[in-house]
Amino acid sequence: MDVRQLEYFLAVVDRGGFNRAASALYVSQPSLSQAVRALERDLGTELFHRIGRRAVLTEAGRALIEPARAAVRSLEVAQASVASVHELREGRLDVASMPSQAVEPLTTLTRSFAQRYPGVTVAVKAVFTARDVIDAVRTGAAELGLLASAGSVPDTEVCAHVLGEQRFVLVTPPGGPFAGRQAVSCEELAGQRLIVGQAGTGMRAYVDSLREQGVDFTVAVETEHRVALLPLVLAGVGLAVVTESWREIARQTGADVLDIEPATALQVGLISRRGVLSPAAAAFWAMTVSAKSY
Repeated sequence: MDVRQLEYFLAVVDRGGFNRAASALYVSQPSLSQAVRALERDLGTELFHRIGRRAVLTEAGRALIEPARAAVRSLEVAQASVASVHELREGRLDVASMPSQAVEPLTTLTRSFAQRYPGVTVAVKAVFTARDVIDAVRTGAAELGLLASAGSVPDTEVCAHVLGEQRFVLVTPPGGPFAGRQAVSCEELAGQRLIVGQAGTGMRAYVDSLREQGVDFTVAVETEHRVALLPLVLAGVGLAVVTESWREIARQTGADVLDIEPATALQVGLISRRGVLSPAAAAFWAMTVSAKSY
């Protein structure tokens, strides 16, 4: 067994099949298949059920995913540590982030990091819930994660650093139902058409809690695509309840942004896996922890 075989195995898992994995790796499909077959022979078990062109993980294959990611990540850390003698002139940092936190504070953090280490590529992996971020970091799919939580930032499985809080705000089209105001009470959302995120997200949990409190609104759109929020609002489809990470960019598009009273906020945190980090991840972590504001 070698790391290349594990990388090929993970590529098939992540891409959903041998053909797509081969294209992503820039290798021929037969070469990829041979490498995975060799890995199966070394392990003495099949990792995939081959069903036509589909590759379905066996129980053994599912069991291999996490240790395979850990092994590949460990090699990447070792290679990056050797390269660190070149003062991070190149390399890659994988960060898993929830959508709203990818707007802020990730934009500000990445700008500061890029100014210090312009040769390092920051690769942002989109995930939608705090649990997804933790799993991505814990399994090695990403080294760092940015998440928001209704409670304290989870730190039992990963290392965590609290960055602050983001309160919920209401984004409306210019001249909308609350034009000229700076704030709106949550009760005033009754009768409004709202654009919400999918179940499992902090913004969805918040609007669901309002309904449980008796605030009767209509869900106009439920979307996983955060990039659709502002266009939908500006098109008059509905009003969006989001975190204040969207405040500045929403105002730049001409939308109105109002505080929702009483204030309710999510706690935002940066997490890392336990153990040794790559030089790029360690530098990003140290920069973030030492910063005074976000």
